[in-house]
Amino acid sequence: MFSRRILTIALMNGAMIGLASVSMLGHAQAQPSKGKAAPRQSAAAPAAAGGTEPALLGQFGAWGAYTASPGGKKVCFALAKPSSSKTSPANRPRDPAYAFISTRPAEKVTNEVSIMIGYQLKPGYESTLDVGGARFAMYTQGDGLWIKNAAEEDRLVEALRKAGDVTVKGVSTKGTETFDTFSLKGLAQALDKVAQECRR
Repeated sequence: MFSRRILTIALMNGAMIGLASVSMLGHAQAQPSKGKAAPRQSAAAPAAAGGTEPALLGQFGAWGAYTASPGGKKVCFALAKPSSSKTSPANRPRDPAYAFISTRPAEKVTNEVSIMIGYQLKPGYESTLDVGGARFAMYTQGDGLWIKNAAEEDRLVEALRKAGDVTVKGVSTKGTETFDTFSLKGLAQALDKVAQECRR
C-alpha cells in the first residue's frame, strides 16, 4: 500500500535525523497488501515526515523505542543499528543500515519489520533474514527490505523476540555483498514499550 510504504520511509528518515538530537545511546517496495498494486519509491518521502522529530521512549540494549506523530497520526517504533557489518569487496562506501519495526494504530499496522540497507539493492534481488534457525524471504527494492510473505510477519517478530541476533544479506547494484548482524538484545522490551505507548 503506497501510503504505508511512504510513511515507513518517512519515519526511517525522520528517525535518523532525529537521532542526532535524541541520541540512540548505544523502502523500497513493501509487500503489496491483499492484491493492491505495489508502489514505487517517491522522492517526496522525507518530506512526508512533516518535520516531526521522533521522541525516545527508552533504550533497551541495542534497541531504542520511539514515538512520532507525522501528520497528527501517532506512530511507535523500535530502531537499531547493526552490531557488526561485513562487505565483500571490503571498504565499499555505504550509508548507515537500520532495522526498523513500526506500529501505526491509525492504519491497524502492528510490528511491521523493515530494514534500510544503506545502498541501492540489485534489482530483482531477494534478500533473507536468518533468525533462530529460520529463514524469511525479504522483498527488496531501492535501499529497503520488507518481508515477502506478509502472513509470516507475526512469526518473524516472535522469532526476533527470542533470538540473540539476526543476519541480513544484501547485494548492491554494483555486485557488492554485505552481511549485517543486528543484536536482538532488548528488542522484546522495546517492542513491549512500543505496544504500551501505541495503545493509548
